[in-house]
Amino acid sequence: MSAKSADAPGRSDGARKVLDVVLLKAGRTKIRYPADLLHDDGTHVTVRAAWAGAGARDFGFVRFEPGDVFTEHYWRDRWYSVKEVRDGAGTPKGWYCDIARPATVTADEVVCEDLDLDLWRSADGRTVLRLDEDEFAASGLETTDPRAAAAARAALDELERLARTGGFEALLARHPAPHGTATTA
Repeated sequence: MSAKSADAPGRSDGARKVLDVVLLKAGRTKIRYPADLLHDDGTHVTVRAAWAGAGARDFGFVRFEPGDVFTEHYWRDRWYSVKEVRDGAGTPKGWYCDIARPATVTADEVVCEDLDLDLWRSADGRTVLRLDEDEFAASGLETTDPRAAAAARAALDELERLARTGGFEALLARHPAPHGTATTA
């Protein structure tokens, strides 16, 4: 990684701490990738990773591609994760948010179960999109786990409110991650 990493918690030698981020969907591993640990206060975990997809992926409203850098925020007590996306030169693209069960964090992994709902907010704040509500409805979660489904919908509503009012900056400002011109993680 060409950007400076924060010291790993408990380390005074400046060495990086690398965790695997494991994203689950319907109980199966959707993707696993390495990420640099930037922050962990026991509730909020921040990591940085390069785009882990194979090649570019164009969603229409944003294109993720090799060289993009994701600063990812996970919480052990919130039903979402927030991923700030920048291109390889450090220019912000926006925030991609997964509605997910609260993260489980071990010494080696951050594990997060995706619940199908997503939210996108462009870097300029002009575009806020609720995504994949059809996938969420088709998942059957509202029948199989109504409590989780209600928490997921409430989380999406909260993130949309934050996205429309500039609240992402306040949410993430408590534990800002250093920004650099990383090209890979």
